[in-house]
Amino acid sequence: MFDFVSFFPRAVMQGIPLLYGSTGEILTEKSGNLNLGIPGIMYVGAISGVIGSFFYEQSMAGQPLVPFWAIAIPMASSLLGSLLMGLLYCFLTVTLRANQNVTGLALTTFGVGFGNFFGGSLIKLAHSDVPSVALPATSAFFNRTPAHAEEFSAFSQLFLHYGFLAYLAIILALVMSFVLNRTRPGLHLRAVGESPATADAAGINVTRHKYLATCIGSMIAGLGGLYYVMDYANGIWSNNAFGDRGWLAIALVIFTIWRPSVSILASILFGGLYILYLYIPTGTQMEVKELYKMLPYVITLVVLIIVSLRKKREDQPPASLGLSYFREER
Repeated sequence: MFDFVSFFPRAVMQGIPLLYGSTGEILTEKSGNLNLGIPGIMYVGAISGVIGSFFYEQSMAGQPLVPFWAIAIPMASSLLGSLLMGLLYCFLTVTLRANQNVTGLALTTFGVGFGNFFGGSLIKLAHSDVPSVALPATSAFFNRTPAHAEEFSAFSQLFLHYGFLAYLAIILALVMSFVLNRTRPGLHLRAVGESPATADAAGINVTRHKYLATCIGSMIAGLGGLYYVMDYANGIWSNNAFGDRGWLAIALVIFTIWRPSVSILASILFGGLYILYLYIPTGTQMEVKELYKMLPYVITLVVLIIVSLRKKREDQPPASLGLSYFREER
């Protein structure tokens, strides 16, 4: 029998990194920047947090960790690493007007290589017998559930059995939706994404909006990598263990039609589809399990086809998405 009570929390935990990545990418794409470097940025955000946490634990030399610093140092490191990746992307695509698709793919390759290099270095520094770095002391502060949550049994397992980064992801998605649709800065950002020449003529600083949206979006996406390591993986870093979650986050942007609020439920759906093969009995038929793993991508393709056929303006990406802006040509 399908056990929904155990399935739903795992689906949520699988979906939270996707929610961070898709929220950051939606903000970026609303400015007209198509950042295919999100997988690499999430990877850098994860390893940067691991580096900060590793050296903090080493500096304490077995003493109890201070809760504030155990959380603040990995988060600050993750935000800084992903911010630098966002700045690099903006410098290449906005300032130097490099091709956005090529730049994004290059950042993904660079981010994965960066993470694997420093991850391997930390493994050697830790003198680990296995190819991984374990940070259980720091992880305990990230995956700690709210007080008295266990008193609510099934309700607790479904809605209260998560660390604070899971709730932060939902809050950020809701705030992002409000800012984009209900505030003047959000209106200006959407104007830049639709027609940068018109926005420029109206006195909106196109370059500043693109830089801010892309850098903030990168920092949000980087937190998705930090969540995966510190909460979902219980503080264990292994090279190449992040999988294809960064690409799923980009697919989620298309699935939600560039709406951060919809990403909350959609990320849980994608997370559930990602692990569905573990809960449906397939016996020794490995090919069936592989087909189940394809479900998130198949559903995204179906949604993309439906959206393309409907051709409703509100369901389309920003008009200038992926295009460099030359002010001299307006």
